[in-house]
Amino acid sequence: MSKKNNAKKEAWQKKQEEKGKKIVGWIFGGLILLAVIYLVWTFSMMA
Repeated sequence: MSKKNNAKKEAWQKKQEEKGKKIVGWIFGGLILLAVIYLVWTFSMMA
């Protein structure tokens, strides 16, 4: 039983880690997109 539980736990941890990396990627992508939009808006206000 212990080996079976350890295998499940390791699989769950791996899945959670992959989800976490994906979420961090989306957050950084969103921040970069917002920064680009802000730059475009700023330069359009100056023109």
